[in-house]
Amino acid sequence: MDGGKRKRSVCANREPEAQQKMVKDKKIKDIPERVTLKKEIGLLSACTIIIGNIIGSGIFISPKGVLEHSGSVGLALLVWVSGGGIAALGSLCYAELGVTIPKSGGDYSYVTEIFGGLIGFLLLWSAVLIMYPTTLAVIALTFSNYVLQPVFPECVPPYVATRMLSTTCILFLTWVNCFSVRMATRIQDIFTVGKLMALGLIIVVGLVQICKGNYEGLTPHVAFEFFKSPTVGEIALAFLQASFAFSGWNFLNYVTEEVVEPRRNLPRAIYISIPLVTFVYTLTNIAYFSSMSPEELLASNAVAVTFGEKLLGMFSTIMPISVALSTFGGINGYLFTSSRLCFSGAREGHLPSLLAMIHFRSCTPIPALLVSCTASIVILCIGETHNLINYVSFINYLSYGVTIAGLLYYRWKKPNLFRPIKVNLIVPITYLLFWALLLGFSLHSEPIVCGVGLVIMLTGVPVYFLGVHWKEKPKCIYDFIEWTTYLGQKLFFVVFPQFDPIVIATTPTDWTDKSSATSNASGTF
Repeated sequence: MDGGKRKRSVCANREPEAQQKMVKDKKIKDIPERVTLKKEIGLLSACTIIIGNIIGSGIFISPKGVLEHSGSVGLALLVWVSGGGIAALGSLCYAELGVTIPKSGGDYSYVTEIFGGLIGFLLLWSAVLIMYPTTLAVIALTFSNYVLQPVFPECVPPYVATRMLSTTCILFLTWVNCFSVRMATRIQDIFTVGKLMALGLIIVVGLVQICKGNYEGLTPHVAFEFFKSPTVGEIALAFLQASFAFSGWNFLNYVTEEVVEPRRNLPRAIYISIPLVTFVYTLTNIAYFSSMSPEELLASNAVAVTFGEKLLGMFSTIMPISVALSTFGGINGYLFTSSRLCFSGAREGHLPSLLAMIHFRSCTPIPALLVSCTASIVILCIGETHNLINYVSFINYLSYGVTIAGLLYYRWKKPNLFRPIKVNLIVPITYLLFWALLLGFSLHSEPIVCGVGLVIMLTGVPVYFLGVHWKEKPKCIYDFIEWTTYLGQKLFFVVFPQFDPIVIATTPTDWTDKSSATSNASGTF
């Protein structure tokens, strides 16, 4: 037997490389299909997810708030350009975090990995409870208002009609996301192109006006003529309003595990999308100001519609249709990414385990999608949500700052960790300095608004200790959780996702230090 073993061993060692490759390929082909999240987001879809999430309702709502707080056209334009620059700095930091900690869940996953469960849970709690449902509700209401405006040209669309249409839109897009990831990303691709065309129409019409000589309002001596003297706190609030329009720049990090070749496509998508959106936003505001006085813009509740009525004449109906298309794509993008946050939180044990399950055939996180849908509809039906924009922006900036501070702490904690992308330290430090000034002056100017945002986040502390940290719960509680999980599995046909065996065979499942990476030729995941 020993001789036979030696003979087979020698033969194996002399086996040609081509034959070894053929055997390896055959083994891979024989691996059965697994129930797991599919990598179906290429570079184009990655860009459209970022652009589609950023360009939603914000560019049609925030110009009024930015102008109102900044006090002049020139300063408002500077706020828009600076807002894009700050988003670019933040996105560079997120690119490093996204390829260093290659997990879906964005801010939540990074903060949980770096600072531990409590801080991560507080970000998750505020996002699931208020941030994303409120943003979804605002975008859905904007969609319904613009769709119904031609039906009610002389008055504000009825309360019930806007809520019913908004709810129908959210339910339909939830069904699409439950049915197929590919269909959801295709909708995102199509409507992102549509919203860029809508903004392109505004920009072209504005440039035509400028070419005709209608640019007096943009000349420096007029643009910086203040109709009110803004305080530093007012300027901070103007940045918060602009940040609502730029929110979503980090959403690709929520679906990292579904991106094809994330180490390459994640940073590329960020580098393409953020400058493009900043350029489009700035030109859109220039177009607004080329045709509308500050008084006209401040008096308008639908800037794009007022712009269209003034310049497009009989074709003015194009504007509400374009805005409706833009917001429809925004709803789809927020549903897609916010559901992945619930999924990631459940996978870490911070939310019920049912939310970490996916459909056995379509491989979509149906329970997480339904939670995002339900929370949005509840906030939609409670009442007016536009007053919560400052809450959302404050919580957004708070989570961004904590995450980027985590990048610096992780650099100190694990200096030898393999980082495919490593930004210069000036980038996160500059962002954090701006972040501290912005939040400090915002707290000074709007202590109630910012205080409520902090209270919403801190209510998660007792929930964390009772629901997550407390392990010795009564048996009846565990029995109830087990029963509801089993019922949810039977109702939605969902199971826990399995690891992809091909990925496990080619790359380790954990990220490693450089010292250990040298002994592993395949690198790190």
